[in-house]
Amino acid sequence: MRPFEEIVVAHGPAVLRICRSLVGPVDAEDAWSETFLAALRAYPELDPGVPVEAWLVTIARNKAVDLHRARGRSPVPLAELPEAPQSALEPAGRDHELWDRLAGLPPKQLRCVVYHYIGGLRYAEIAEAVGGSEAAARRAAADGINALRRTYTTDETKAGASQ
Repeated sequence: MRPFEEIVVAHGPAVLRICRSLVGPVDAEDAWSETFLAALRAYPELDPGVPVEAWLVTIARNKAVDLHRARGRSPVPLAELPEAPQSALEPAGRDHELWDRLAGLPPKQLRCVVYHYIGGLRYAEIAEAVGGSEAAARRAAADGINALRRTYTTDETKAGASQ
C-alpha cells in the first residue's frame, strides 16, 4: 500500500472540491480535515483493491452529512430575544388550588393522573412506566380523580353552593 501522505497529495485537491460543493466554502476545510482524519484511521484496514478516490469521496460525503446534521442541531443566534414563552407547566390562568390538590395525591395516583390526563398516555403505557398492571393503573387514576373531585372546589361549585 502507498504511504498515506501520497494519498493526501494525490487526492486532496479533488476531495476539497467535493467538500466545497457539499458544504460550501466556509465549512469545506473542516470537512476535508475530518475526511482525511477518518481515512487515516481506516487506511490500514483498507483492502488493496478498493479504489482510493471513490473511498475518500464516500468518506467526504458522510462527513458533509455529519456537518449538515450538526448545523441543524446548533442554536441560531438572534439579534433580539423573543418574549419568554409561557411554560407548559405554568399555563396562563393556572388554578393553584387544583395543582396543590394534585400534588397532594399519593405518588402512584399522582403519576397515573398526570400521565393519563395531562400526558395523554394509554393505561398500558402508564402500567409500564409506574409498574403493575393496566387495571391497576386505571384504578389509581380513577382513585386520584375521585380524590380531586372530593377535595377541589371550583368557582362554579362555590357559586352553586352559595345559591
